[in-house]
Amino acid sequence: MTRLFGTDGIRGAANKDLRPSLAFALGRATAHQVLKDGGALVVGQDTRRSGDMFVAAITAGATSMGATVHDVGVVPTPALAFLAGNGHFAAGIMVSASHNPAEDNGLKVLDPSGLKLDDDLEDELEALILQADELPAAAPGDIGRLVRDAGLLDQYIAHRTSLATAVDGKGLHVVLDAANGAAWHVGPEILRATGARVTVIHDSPDGDNINRDCGATHPESLMEAVREHGADVGFALDGDADRCVAVDSDGHLVDGDQVLGILALERLRRGALPHGSLVVSVLSNGGLQKAVEEAGGRLVRTPVGDKHILAAMLVSGAGLGGEKSGHVIVREHTSSGDGIVTAIELLRVMRASGMGLGELAKEIPLLPQQQKAVRVRHRDQWDADDVLRGAIADAEARLAPHGRILVRPSGTEPVLRVMVEGADATMVAEIADAIAALAGERLH
Repeated sequence: MTRLFGTDGIRGAANKDLRPSLAFALGRATAHQVLKDGGALVVGQDTRRSGDMFVAAITAGATSMGATVHDVGVVPTPALAFLAGNGHFAAGIMVSASHNPAEDNGLKVLDPSGLKLDDDLEDELEALILQADELPAAAPGDIGRLVRDAGLLDQYIAHRTSLATAVDGKGLHVVLDAANGAAWHVGPEILRATGARVTVIHDSPDGDNINRDCGATHPESLMEAVREHGADVGFALDGDADRCVAVDSDGHLVDGDQVLGILALERLRRGALPHGSLVVSVLSNGGLQKAVEEAGGRLVRTPVGDKHILAAMLVSGAGLGGEKSGHVIVREHTSSGDGIVTAIELLRVMRASGMGLGELAKEIPLLPQQQKAVRVRHRDQWDADDVLRGAIADAEARLAPHGRILVRPSGTEPVLRVMVEGADATMVAEIADAIAALAGERLH
C-alpha cells in the first residue's frame, strides 16, 4: 500500500482521494498517540472550501478520544507551527495543501515544538490511522471539547510585527500577492509595520481561488503589478504562506535560490552565518552553490522537503536554509518556512546594503535549469525502466562536466519530476523536453 504521508503531510483531491473519514481517523490516531500524555490539540486551516469539512472531521475524531481541540480558524501554516510550539499544546494539525490547486487539501501534523513529525513517528501514526476504529474511545463523560480560539493568532502577529518594526521600510513601495490564501489578512498588516507602503493583490479568498493564477507558483500578475505601480519590490506568498518568491523593481522574478543567496551572502559578509553553512535541497541551482562557495561559505544538500532542510540545519548548526520553491527557514526567527519572515528579511538586507533587489540578485547568477512535472501512472518505478535510465545516462554525458539531471517522484502530487541543469540553455531545454516525453511514454 502507498504510504499516506508524503514529503509534506497527507495530500489529495478533497472528498475524493482525501476524504473526511481519513481526517476523522487522523484525529483519533493523533489523540491516541501524540496526546496520550495529556494536553490539547491546536488546529488551523487555509482558505480552501474543503477546510471546514476537514477541521470538523479532525475535531470529531480527536474529541471522541477525550482530547480538547482549539480551532484557530484561517491561519498561515507558520502561524500554526508557532502556536503549536509555544508550550501550551501537545500537537497541531494544519489543514492545507500549500501551493496546490483549491481542489486539493492536505493534513500536516506538528509536534509540541511546532515541527513536522519525523518519519518514524509518522509511520507509527499511519499504523494507528489504519486501525482508528479499534482505538479505545472516551467514555461519554470524558468526551473532549471544541474551543473556538481565533484570538490565538494575535500571538503570531505580535511576534512577526516585532521583526517588522526592526526594519526601516519608510519610503519603500511593496506589492504583496497574498495568493487568496491564509495570509491575506495578516500579511499586509505585518509588512506595513516596517513603515513601507504596501499594495496588496489577490487578497479576496472565496474558497475556490486560492493559488489560482497568483501566488508563489504563478507570479506573473505580481510582476505586472510591480511594473504598473512603479514599486520597489514585490513578494508572492503561496496559499498557506510558508513560501515566498520576490520580484525586483523591473518586474523580474527573483526565485527562492536567489533569495537564499542574497540572505546568505549578506550574513557571510557580517560573520553572521553559523558555520558558514547554507542548507538547500538537491534541486537548488548550481549557480547558488558557486556564489556561496566563492564568498567563503559552503552548501549542504538534502532530499526535497523542508523537514529535511530543518533536520540538516539542526545537525549541522546552520542558521539558514531553504528550497528553490521559496521555502526559507531563518533559525534566529522561526523553525519553519515563513514567507512573511522571508519578505521582512529581504527588506532588511535591501535597506542595510542600500541596494535594490535586482542588484542583490545579480550576485547569484543561476545556471539554466528546466523542471518538468510529468503525470504518469508508475511514477515510483521510473528507475526500473532500462530505456529511460539509458536516455538519462546519455543526456548526463552530453551535459558534463557542469550539468546534472535529477528525476524523482513527487511527494505531494501524482507526477514524476524531471530537473535538468547545465551551462547551455538550449541544450537544457531540449534534454528536459526529451526526458519528460520519454517518461510519459514509458510510464503511462
